[in-house]
Amino acid sequence: MSSTEYEVVWPRSPRTIKINPVAKRLDTLRGKTIAQFWDYIFRGDEIFPILEEELGKRFPDTRFIHYSVFGSTHGDKEREVVASIPAKLKQYQADAVISGMGC
Repeated sequence: MSSTEYEVVWPRSPRTIKINPVAKRLDTLRGKTIAQFWDYIFRGDEIFPILEEELGKRFPDTRFIHYSVFGSTHGDKEREVVASIPAKLKQYQADAVISGMGC
C-alpha cells in the first residue's frame, strides 16, 4: 500500500476590514425615544404595535417614532431613505433604534 500526501489550506481569507466596537448600550429605556425602522416586507405593521405596548408597560415614559417617518429601508428609494436617517434621528432626538427586516 502506498501513502498519499495531501496539502491542506485554510478555507478562510485573511481579514481585510477592521472590526469596530459596538455602540454603548442604554442603561434603561426609561424616558428614551425609540425610532422604528422597517423594510415594509414582513409583519412590521403587526410587530411594532406589540413592541410599543409591551415596552410601554415596562417603561411608560418611553416614546416611539413610527417607521413611516423614515420610510421603507428597502426598495427603489432605499439609498435616499438610508441617507436621510442620521438627520432624522437627530431631528426627532432618538436615543435608540429598533430595526425590523423581513426575510
